[in-house]
Amino acid sequence: MDELVVLGDFAWDVLIRTNKELLRGGDTFGEVMLAPGGSAANVATWASRCGLATRFVGKIGQDRFGQLATENLEVENVRASLIRTREHLTGSVAVFVDHTGQRSMVSGHGADFYLLPSELPREVLLGARHLHLTAWSFFTDPPRAAAQQAAAVAKGAGATLSFDPGSFQMIGEMGVDDFVAVTSKIGMDVFLPNKEEGSVLTGESEPEAIAARLAELYPGALIMLKLDADGALVFDDGQATHIPPATNNLIDATGAGDSFAGAFLSRYLEGGDAVAAATFATRISAWVIEQLGARPDPDDRLQGILALGG
Repeated sequence: MDELVVLGDFAWDVLIRTNKELLRGGDTFGEVMLAPGGSAANVATWASRCGLATRFVGKIGQDRFGQLATENLEVENVRASLIRTREHLTGSVAVFVDHTGQRSMVSGHGADFYLLPSELPREVLLGARHLHLTAWSFFTDPPRAAAQQAAAVAKGAGATLSFDPGSFQMIGEMGVDDFVAVTSKIGMDVFLPNKEEGSVLTGESEPEAIAARLAELYPGALIMLKLDADGALVFDDGQATHIPPATNNLIDATGAGDSFAGAFLSRYLEGGDAVAAATFATRISAWVIEQLGARPDPDDRLQGILALGG
């Protein structure tokens, strides 16, 4: 049995960072790098780095980027069930990090957007203890039908389910009512939005009001609200607990939410203590935002955080 199965996107990030504001039509020096990404793959990687046996399910192209994706998951000790296709290229994303550390993304429609229900590895889903999905599998169809079926299969076999709503802009473009209608039917046990996503979904602006309303929209779900520079808020059975931030030294916000989700699940699925898991996840995501990219190479400081374990 896999402790955690993450289904969704693997994409390569073309990361572009400048130390000053870009001028339209101008030129500047900066940092340009290729890094592994994709929200679902990021979550799987961080859960694995934090010690949880994790499997990734996704669709990649039969191309060089697909080969690199396979090699990357092996290096990260993430077991992989990959669907390979010649019809589409492995996903890629342009990530622009501005002089303040905030990021903007342009996502291409790679192979991950064309996952079909018939391609799902049912034996993997039937053996999952917990399934994690991201909204990038719900904004279009495909792959929405595949993600919905994956949830039904895993939940039917007794697995728990977590969900990250992914993008406040994409939620707005899909329509809040449509998004809630689609995602409220999958039976999520843990909901992991950030403040902007929560605000778009609820119309509220204060964290506790956002969390309380989300608990109404998704009955029975633990609400794990990510607050970026303000830490996080755990809302469980009507009780709100604020987790203070571990740093405000923002270098690059890319992948911060994914690292939080992976780290949180690694501890929550082991011990069931949401507050302790959120505290640990806040420390992990704080380390991430002080580096470049969604999955920076581990250093001694990260190893120390992992060794503390909570």
